[in-house]
Amino acid sequence: MQKQIPLQSQNSHYTIIIIGGGPIGMACALEAQKAGITYVILEKGALVNSLYNYPVNMTFFSTSERLEIGGVPFVSNNAKPTRAEALEYYRRVATSHHLNLHLFEEVKSVKEEVSSITGKKIFTIITNKTNYTAEHIIIATGFYDIPYLLNVPGEDLPKVTHYYKEPHSYAFQKVIVVGAQNSAVDAALETWRKGADVTMVIRKEAIGARVKYWVRPDILNRIEEGSIKAYYNSSVTAIREHEVDIQTPKGIVTLENDWVIALTGYQPNLTFLKNLGIRLSDDEVLKPYYDETTHETNVKNIYLAGVICGGMNTHRLFIENSREHAERIIHKINAALERT
Repeated sequence: MQKQIPLQSQNSHYTIIIIGGGPIGMACALEAQKAGITYVILEKGALVNSLYNYPVNMTFFSTSERLEIGGVPFVSNNAKPTRAEALEYYRRVATSHHLNLHLFEEVKSVKEEVSSITGKKIFTIITNKTNYTAEHIIIATGFYDIPYLLNVPGEDLPKVTHYYKEPHSYAFQKVIVVGAQNSAVDAALETWRKGADVTMVIRKEAIGARVKYWVRPDILNRIEEGSIKAYYNSSVTAIREHEVDIQTPKGIVTLENDWVIALTGYQPNLTFLKNLGIRLSDDEVLKPYYDETTHETNVKNIYLAGVICGGMNTHRLFIENSREHAERIIHKINAALERT
């Protein structure tokens, strides 16, 4: 039986609005389905949009079974699946469970109101396409949409990107890769192997500690032999059409350059949470307030799921240790509905 309070049309009102169509948003939808609760997922991009924006040839650190949701087996050719296999898997989950998905629909604002029919609090969710109402909101928006900027002159030039997809277009070009974690290392190795002249600019004294263990020796060997150049303890200070200035421990170095791939990390949209009235911690982590048992925030009936729960600490939560968030949230919502 559908636990829904009829307010307007069946097309615009749902018990739960899930903001974010990644694996954790999908997991919340699957749990809602099992409980017989009406919902819709609103995703501003493609299905599992963050995974879609990963490099084309990326291999996950996690094994396939740790990425499973909804009890649907994830079978991959190797223990660690590729991006293409993950996209296929999550499409299959969406299809097999007939998930209610509204893709390429961005939430612009949320208003808290009181229903003229029931006298209870409801939310009006305004998107770039239409409006919805719901009694509960689950935010599962991840952290891949807002890159950390270099904040240097020339960063807005067309030659600069904060995302990396595939290496072919960089063949026989002078490429600077900024960063030292997995995405930067993958971009440096892949573009070099396609014939690019690659230089890495690394803020700290070494390649990142979280780089995949089977990739780490490769990048270190390429740097040691000089195939890929690396400036440690360095930063980009200016970007021009054909050159880049790098501040190094020995002073400014100017390099000829065709492309800059700035892979310095990403951050969650915490401004969206603040606009909803969700409290954030006073330290640099800016961790949102939520009940660890129910995942309900200080704003009643708004819940957080997935990486967004960690605030700026985006490396604490992953798909494999966030799937349980869905069960906690839906259990809380279901209990509340049974009391009404």
